[in-house]
Amino acid sequence: MRSRGGVALAFPAWAWLLFFFVVPVGYVVWFSFGYKPDIFTTHSNDVLSFDRYLEALTPTFFATFQNTLWIGVAGTLLCLAIGAPVAYWMAVKAPPRTRGLLVALVMIPFWTNFLVRTIGWQIILAPNGWVSSVMQSLGLGELDILYTRQAVLLGVVYNYLPLMILPLFVAFDRVGPSLREASKDLGAGRWTTFLRVTLPIAQPGLIAGVLLVFIPLMGDYITATVLGGAKGNMIGQMIATQFQTAQNWALGSAMAVLLILVIMLSAAVGLGIVWLVGLPFRQRSRLRLGPPPSGRASGPAPVGAAPASAATTAGGAA
Repeated sequence: MRSRGGVALAFPAWAWLLFFFVVPVGYVVWFSFGYKPDIFTTHSNDVLSFDRYLEALTPTFFATFQNTLWIGVAGTLLCLAIGAPVAYWMAVKAPPRTRGLLVALVMIPFWTNFLVRTIGWQIILAPNGWVSSVMQSLGLGELDILYTRQAVLLGVVYNYLPLMILPLFVAFDRVGPSLREASKDLGAGRWTTFLRVTLPIAQPGLIAGVLLVFIPLMGDYITATVLGGAKGNMIGQMIATQFQTAQNWALGSAMAVLLILVIMLSAAVGLGIVWLVGLPFRQRSRLRLGPPPSGRASGPAPVGAAPASAATTAGGAA
């Protein structure tokens, strides 16, 4: 009965995932094997082939993809570099009575439309905007950053930074003060406590934040269109052009499928790098039961090691 109740409770989530994610992605994959028969028809699947994928792999596509990958990786790393200290301060250093207010302040940008926020940055970065006027009055010259890749990078960091801060805040908040105090009582310093206690527990939130930023950032085309122009072109713009302007749904679907595959490959590579980087820390934190190796000098037990009596008891019980 309990398992049936769990399935019934999870049914709305599975139905939502099926009808609004699996089915649309399936249609995109199906359209990618078709073609555009004439100028008045968006697609046709009476003849299936991989020709649209070969047509998508052009030098322009590769150059645009390289620019998209650069912006995606750089934007995600900047969001992580900015969001991690902010989330740690909110969860650990800020007074508990103000944390709810701080979370609300982080979420305030989501109360405004994504396009409106991006257009706001277009006004700020314009050569005749107020920032450029202030710079000229100070003798710093005109602000010439709009319609460049740097402007797109600034826009995506601003738009996606809350998606990094919120999961990291939840992850750091899970590490209660009792665990940090216990680590300090066992002789660990601040950095040792952060690297061997706080960071391993917060690792799921870190991975979630990176994925929440990287995946939608790679497909973003609004920020690139408004702030980048021709110099900030991204794959999302090419896909949107095929669907909306060229009315070539088959080619646009092939580009979208290639983008999905690249995002999945990039996420797998990133998770592999995280696993390899964390491997030495996991080896050092592994608990070994039994007497210490011969020739090892006696001294205070490292953080996370079991007392000798407990190790002996556990070994005898085994």
